[in-house]
Amino acid sequence: MRQTIRRFLKGQVLKRLAEPALVAVLMACATTAIAQPFYVPSGSMEPTLRIGDAFIASKYPYGFSRWSLPYGLGPASQARLFGAMPRHGDVVVFRAPGNPRVTLVKRVIGLPGDRIAMRAGRLVINGAALPLTPAGLGQVENHDGSKAPVAQFIEELPGGARHPIFKWQANGPLDTMATRTVPSGHVFVMGDNRDNSLDSRVPLAEGGVGMVPVENLMGRAEMVVGSYDFLAVHSVHDWLGQFRLSRFLHAL
Repeated sequence: MRQTIRRFLKGQVLKRLAEPALVAVLMACATTAIAQPFYVPSGSMEPTLRIGDAFIASKYPYGFSRWSLPYGLGPASQARLFGAMPRHGDVVVFRAPGNPRVTLVKRVIGLPGDRIAMRAGRLVINGAALPLTPAGLGQVENHDGSKAPVAQFIEELPGGARHPIFKWQANGPLDTMATRTVPSGHVFVMGDNRDNSLDSRVPLAEGGVGMVPVENLMGRAEMVVGSYDFLAVHSVHDWLGQFRLSRFLHAL
């Protein structure tokens, strides 16, 4: 009788332990192979991504590398399992080449073999200045919560991908860049907030992002699932009013 009771209790304990363990395994597999949530702490991708946005990135479009796994536990390799290259205009999440502990989100501007240059603020790819259409004024949010009007344009990349950009200055510090060729196994990325983005325009040796190895890609940004303008919270009365409901379930 005692042995029967012991076996029953042991079975109940194992069952209770197995259920949360299975949930943990399924969650780890989902965030590794399917999708992963991310949070936007800076304004370098405004107006596409705003400070306080929470978005989902799909993990499978470019295949899998060690950075697809939690903490980059896999082996280093330039080849990706089921690998595929991004397209011009994709918004990608990646590990910073100079510091893999840092996760960044930018837009893919150049693919291997592309020749990228900046001339007076205009993006030039393979010798052709990209079409840039004025789109009125937007509102850019600063890190102190203040907002300011800024010129907005629609840029068209090779292949027809169109996206908005913010341009603060007529002659910003990164508005001129000599032609650079994207090497094999790398992509050239930029932020949509062109005068407030440290990206591939600044070489890694100078403290920038430089060319991003394809191995460092973690996923493609797909949808903003929620957004909270915490920078605009100045008192308890502001808390509820800063949910940006219009950005919930906003496709990128």
